[in-house]
Amino acid sequence: MARYDYDLFTIGAGSGGVRASRMSASYGARVAVAEERRLGGTCVNVGCIPKKLMVYASHYAEDFEDAAAYGWTVGPCSFDWGTLIANKDREIARLNGIYRNILESNGVQIFEDRATIVDPHTVEVGGRRITAEHILVATGGWPRMPEHSGSEHAISSNEIFALERRPKRILIVGGGYIAVEFAGILHGMGSKVTQVYRGPLFLRGFDDDCRTTLAEEMRKKEIDLRFDSTVASIEKTAGGLVATLDDGSALEVDQILCAIGRVPLTKGLGLEKAGVKLGKGGAIEVDEFGASSVPSIHAIGDVTDRISLTPVAIHEGMCLAATLFDGRPTSPDHEDVASAVFSQPSIGSVGLTEEQARERYGDVEVYRSKFRALKHTLTGRGEQTMMKLVVDSASDRVVGVHMVGPDAGEIIQGIAIAVKCKATKAQFDATIGIHPTAAEEFVTMREPVSAE
Repeated sequence: MARYDYDLFTIGAGSGGVRASRMSASYGARVAVAEERRLGGTCVNVGCIPKKLMVYASHYAEDFEDAAAYGWTVGPCSFDWGTLIANKDREIARLNGIYRNILESNGVQIFEDRATIVDPHTVEVGGRRITAEHILVATGGWPRMPEHSGSEHAISSNEIFALERRPKRILIVGGGYIAVEFAGILHGMGSKVTQVYRGPLFLRGFDDDCRTTLAEEMRKKEIDLRFDSTVASIEKTAGGLVATLDDGSALEVDQILCAIGRVPLTKGLGLEKAGVKLGKGGAIEVDEFGASSVPSIHAIGDVTDRISLTPVAIHEGMCLAATLFDGRPTSPDHEDVASAVFSQPSIGSVGLTEEQARERYGDVEVYRSKFRALKHTLTGRGEQTMMKLVVDSASDRVVGVHMVGPDAGEIIQGIAIAVKCKATKAQFDATIGIHPTAAEEFVTMREPVSAE
């Protein structure tokens, strides 16, 4: 008779939790997963997928304008927020069904209720206690909200996807990828957008050339960017919401979106009672194989506050399943993880920023190119594309690649393979470009802009 009810009990059915559960079951483990909200987690329901659909929707305004330069006559057009939201919701429901099918077809038991940890081998779900040899926490993160006066009138990225109508005037607070993405989305849909950020320049952690280039391009679109500024208080009035900034100025808008960061969703799970050590912001501290300070309790994804990206959570889930149930101790690889910001224009990045490369290697060469894309030679649009290579002088290895421009994420995905394979600048130079494309610039930059 089995000692425990399950070999693995997963709390959280987001991308990481589902992958870990499915793979563990494929190795013969008896697996159950609990989810108190919707299958798919943040990414599917209030993150990557609906956001990218909204990015697509928002760019049609510029596409319609640009079409005239290519001989197309576009008749009167308008945007209907309700249609987009309804179509988005239908697609999310379809994806929820796919996640359910993935789990059920692999024999994973689904508990649609909140689960908490009782002890190192026991969880409580809907008033029922269940035992497991291993417990996996994959609950992800949750938007952090400010605590100033009137903050209850603001919304987070969770609510923005379900608004009944598009705000005509919106204030976006924050400087991370969520803030800049929604600034572009809502501007493209016709909203008047103001974005405030407490620091001197948004997207901290990205390469500085990407940050400055994006700020320049967003201002060209007449998005009101206010750096070194933040909201001190919010007041609800008959005309909407009035935000008072820390410099004493006031701004009246219809909606305020706070995108000031996310925190690991660990509160109230019973982790401390079970002896699990938590770190900064409540993140679960784990070893190289995903085990917490309690050997039978593991964690992956945003709840560990390492790299908060869906593909990383999926990778960690696969590694954990191999470690626990396939006899292959596997440590996740967090080096040279590519990422994209679906701002407008978008950012793609892999490897080290110039600053990080100088700190690690000292002597680096930087290659940078800034140009107007071929498409806009006819449209007259002044949007600039920026591409950058950071090279370790001693080894000639390309250690960082960064881009701002259309399809940056698509382009950097391919470049990321080269960076992961430790390709050198000479190998980039030996690669013949595809002409005419923007991407060919990455293999045609010959003269460094600086060398120290």
